[in-house]
Amino acid sequence: MSARPMPASAGVLDRLAAIVGPKGVITDPDTMRPFLLDERGKYRGNTPMILRPASTAEVAEIVRVCAETGTAIVPQGGNTSLCGAATPSPAGDAVLVSLTRMNRVRDIDPINYTITVEAGVILADVQAEAARADRLFPLSLGGEGTARIGGNLSTNAGGTGVLRYGNARELVLGVEVVLPDGRVLDLLSGLRKDNTGYDLKQLFIGAEGTLGIITACVLKLFPRAAEVQTAFCAVPTPTAAVELLTRARAASDDRVITFEWIGRHGFDFTVRHIAGARDPFAQRYDHYVLIEIAAGKAGAAALRELMETILGEAMEAGLALDAVIAENTTQARAFWKIRETIPEAQKAEGASIKHDVAVPISRLAEFIATASGRLETAVPGIRICAFGHLGDGNLHFNVSRPIDGADAAFNARQDEINRIVHDLVVEMRGSISAEHGIGQLKRDELVHYKSPVALDVMRTLKAALDPKGIMNPGKVI
Repeated sequence: MSARPMPASAGVLDRLAAIVGPKGVITDPDTMRPFLLDERGKYRGNTPMILRPASTAEVAEIVRVCAETGTAIVPQGGNTSLCGAATPSPAGDAVLVSLTRMNRVRDIDPINYTITVEAGVILADVQAEAARADRLFPLSLGGEGTARIGGNLSTNAGGTGVLRYGNARELVLGVEVVLPDGRVLDLLSGLRKDNTGYDLKQLFIGAEGTLGIITACVLKLFPRAAEVQTAFCAVPTPTAAVELLTRARAASDDRVITFEWIGRHGFDFTVRHIAGARDPFAQRYDHYVLIEIAAGKAGAAALRELMETILGEAMEAGLALDAVIAENTTQARAFWKIRETIPEAQKAEGASIKHDVAVPISRLAEFIATASGRLETAVPGIRICAFGHLGDGNLHFNVSRPIDGADAAFNARQDEINRIVHDLVVEMRGSISAEHGIGQLKRDELVHYKSPVALDVMRTLKAALDPKGIMNPGKVI
């Protein structure tokens, strides 16, 4: 096992501050506060100092001093983690290293379809830079206006484009990482093929800063779609939604880029609480899907006709009950608003318990029905606010307290509710964390569900790379 880190002394803090200079140090409590509270407000940490290095060399020097003195480090990007992965402990025994000043685009190579960026570049800025070169960077998620690419890689972010393009780890060709001893591992390759030993970059993608600090990366780019068609569709059941997905992929030559499912409660919450959100249909339904298909220039003209055909055949087969195809980008954004604001709307309905799970797509409908039934038996009146990326098997299986229930009483049953949901997920050979990571929130759940052999391998890697235990202690394992 890794050793325990030591609190930083005043002398160590002075050495660290000297590395980054006055512009790179934050010690004022009011200025530090936003860095120390996680996205969901569940965790509040402390730190004697926030360091904001401006280069890989500065990060490396910070880590060297911390390794020498046994000082703990919590790396942070945009602080959008939903599992407390970037929040230090309340003990204040770690320095927080924010990568926000490392925000340069180092290179873009449209011919190689790659972009090289530093870890602190905002995800939306990566997308915009790619668009300026007539290319697409397809990683897209609700927090893309504040999330930083280093954090996206450290948590192996998913988002809405996984069906077509894959998770964050599938969009990375190379990384630059500062190891726990301060050495810089330069794997910034733009190659698609490289069989020279272990694929080391994958050790750090999804490791949540526990094995090193990602400081830069080479990302894959793709051709920009000339046309995108967006549709909002009512379906009779989740089973029908899965069948519609299967048919849409086959009919479109796998050009489906988004396939999101929304249950009734999530839809109601959004229309009720989000300004400007409205029901596209005159009739109420229990299940909805948001579908997008895309094409390059060669297929752009026929794309709407293709969407109409897919939906028309689905309605004839009883797989769809109603559908609206967006006439313009404004209407498409309105459809997306319904989907993307569900978490915000759910807050207005009182206490909620959230699950970020994945099961095989072929078992999604069974999971939704079984999990809902078990929870409704255990907690009469519980409201299932489930939604998510049905196209890749990832559901945000969130639940809200009964209408007449008390927040405290509902929250007190979190462990019981988690066990019902996660036991079923594991029965179906799924994952208790599909895209949000482990952080602090799911550390005990990981120990409960992960195989002992897998945990042993993870701990062996941690001890080998970080024997002093200074990298993001208390997270993941």
